Amino acid sequence: MAANIYIIEKNSVMKNLLVFSLVVATMFFNLTPAFAQELPGHDVVTEGMMSNNDQVPGVYTVETGFKRVVVVRLKYQQDILEGLKEAVEKENIRNGVILGAIGSVIRYHLHSVDNTIFPTENVFYEKNDALDITGMNGYIFDGRVHAHMTLTDEHQAIGGHIEPRTKVFTFCIITIGEFTDGTNLERLDDKTWR
Repeated sequence: MAANIYIIEKNSVMKNLLVFSLVVATMFFNLTPAFAQELPGHDVVTEGMMSNNDQVPGVYTVETGFKRVVVVRLKYQQDILEGLKEAVEKENIRNGVILGAIGSVIRYHLHSVDNTIFPTENVFYEKNDALDITGMNGYIFDGRVHAHMTLTDEHQAIGGHIEPRTKVFTFCIITIGEFTDGTNLERLDDKTWR
């Protein structure tokens, strides 16, 4: 019980420090209290082949914690991406991380980037084939799922961004860590924020 009290007190101290820091930043940099403007270079959009913009930090970090962990099970023939989206909506997960998954598929539809310059080009691959799920990761950004998976058999490993029509064979168990309320992951997967 003492550990739980300590964590609550520690989180309260951290929240107070964060609020104080934001108040000071608002006073010195004339920031509006709008949450979106807390993100450095929030309004930057770097289109096409343009290089990086100095307003966007080269390294940006977000400190958060887990509110809870949710385990999702999908059955035979379930579309993995649609099932994952349904679970996120049903569980009201706003921001989180996909920690992993196991199971198998009877069909996959994935995409990955296929070039090294902007704008990006994607290659899509789709096949009916029985493969094991050896990994899944990704994030939930304000309720939006961005998930990748790795599939294997005795001859190959294949992976990429999960697309609709990726279907479960035996089962698929996915573990999601939901971040604490107030976590701001805005624009972290935006390729124009560079």
